Amino acid sequence: MVVGRRRPEPDQGHGSGIGIGGNNNAPLQNVVGQNISNIHQSASVQGTVDIDAVRGLLAAFRADVDRNAADLQNVTVLRAMAETVDTSLATPDAPQAGTLRGIAQALPALVVDTAVQQGGEALANAIGGLLS
Repeated sequence: MVVGRRRPEPDQGHGSGIGIGGNNNAPLQNVVGQNISNIHQSASVQGTVDIDAVRGLLAAFRADVDRNAADLQNVTVLRAMAETVDTSLATPDAPQAGTLRGIAQALPALVVDTAVQQGGEALANAIGGLLS
């Protein structure tokens, strides 16, 4: 018996899944061989976000919404959400957790495939981090 050696696994051929992790710098392909581009990975860092960070992301998100207003279907809703977040963060005691949680959950769906997606998702993640 040899200690510290693994038996080699049989060659499994080409799998049908995609593993993303580590230092994967090669172009990705889906299961039918088409190249996949514009893939963004994100991780939420919960418990380390302060109100000032959320305010900064909120200001950037509002600027993005204003800059891209003509191309956004839900511009009125996005502006109302931003105003609600701003009002909630200004509450002297503590932010309104239930309201903010609802916005953090709804915002990513409203900004998907829009010019404000990145800022909206960042804001939603920051709100989630603030509440945890």
